[in-house]
Amino acid sequence: MVSYEYPLNERIRTLLRLEDLFERSRHYIARTDPLDHHVALLTLFEILEVASRADLKSDLLQELERQKQVLLTFRNNPEISEQALNEVLRDIEQASAALFSMTGKIGQYLRENEWLMSIKQRTAIPGGTCEFDLPSYHYWLHRPAEERIGQLAAWTSPLYPLRDGSAIILRILRESGKPQVLVAPLGTFQQMLGGRSLQMLRVRLDDAVACVPEISANKYVLNIRFLAQNVEEGRARTADWDVRFELTYCNL
Repeated sequence: MVSYEYPLNERIRTLLRLEDLFERSRHYIARTDPLDHHVALLTLFEILEVASRADLKSDLLQELERQKQVLLTFRNNPEISEQALNEVLRDIEQASAALFSMTGKIGQYLRENEWLMSIKQRTAIPGGTCEFDLPSYHYWLHRPAEERIGQLAAWTSPLYPLRDGSAIILRILRESGKPQVLVAPLGTFQQMLGGRSLQMLRVRLDDAVACVPEISANKYVLNIRFLAQNVEEGRARTADWDVRFELTYCNL
């Protein structure tokens, strides 16, 4: 199955972007080729841009505290695993403590590194990090892989509280809804939402189904159009068959 997630507000959109970037960062830092570490550094710059949203840290702290209070109401509920509940509460407390310990402007230590900022500035120019533009960066890319890995980890790890806090909230969000199996006649689906407050939609398709969902939604109506994919033609069209899919409404 292939999952497609559609955020319905800017906060969830930011968390999903951070999740994607941190996962990409983890993947490329762990590798050893200089080109992989070039991508890892570019990804770090992207994380810095997304994480610079002024209220991100306070939003995460407030949401973690809210979820903690909600979960505490499930204490002594015979239908809830006490061990699982305690594990989630412990994760929330650890993530909150780590976020709270982040002082000053997020990523300020990176902005104060003139060498990193000179590279970041050049990345805005196509091909701007060539060896004749940034010889010191060319030198760094030819340092031993273990040295580069250690430095990339040191630059990225102070931002991990954002990653961990986001991961907890997204996990709770994804587990909040129950999937339902539906059919889109001739590739088109519409459902009235009646003013429901939702934060994310999840659509899952069998990976053998050669189409992707185009989603638009507000609190009143959901529209999904499944577009048949033809990469060779370079364009998409609405599927001309009934598309079976799985839909989950997610809300914190």
